[in-house]
Amino acid sequence: MTALVLGSASPARLQTLRNAGIEPTVMVSGVDESQLEGLPPAELALQLAELKCAAVAERDDLPEGALVLGCDSVLDLDGAALGKPEDAAEAVHRWERMRGRSGVLRTGHCLRDTATGRVAAATASTTVHFADLADDEIAAYVASGEPLHVAGAFTVDGLGGAFVTGIDGDHHNVVGVSLPLLRDLVAELGHSWTELWTPRPSR
Repeated sequence: MTALVLGSASPARLQTLRNAGIEPTVMVSGVDESQLEGLPPAELALQLAELKCAAVAERDDLPEGALVLGCDSVLDLDGAALGKPEDAAEAVHRWERMRGRSGVLRTGHCLRDTATGRVAAATASTTVHFADLADDEIAAYVASGEPLHVAGAFTVDGLGGAFVTGIDGDHHNVVGVSLPLLRDLVAELGHSWTELWTPRPSR
């Protein structure tokens, strides 16, 4: 078994990995995400993922031979990168722009093998189609608090799921980590995906 370290505080990413049979060690990077403002969405997501991965990989309390994963997600709407809204007013404004339209959720992934120092990185992109919400639905959703804590001000696996009418691409990427892409990165570094599975207790 190869240990995976998740450099993210996202509960959704952690649960996605757990559902896929992986029990990662969580170590939050603490990277200042504002330092790369102004970059195109795909580049921003990838560079932030690389920074987060590098920050965690430098720690001296990592499991021996671990793979360190850094991720970052932004919603690409009209070429602008939308992360977490700063406040409720911004979340309302976002949804007034998003409703009835489509955006591209871009998640940067960076994986480092601490045993070899090798790094593999890529960005996954998934098109998300949003329902045409009424003003009162936007107000109620923002009042729930959920949009304030997630990139793009929406979820597909929570209260926001009813407001997403369709997805073109990897569903897991919208939640925060693309499992097929991560499998490819693991293979690029010379490992097998099944090495990451946590052994199940025997019955």
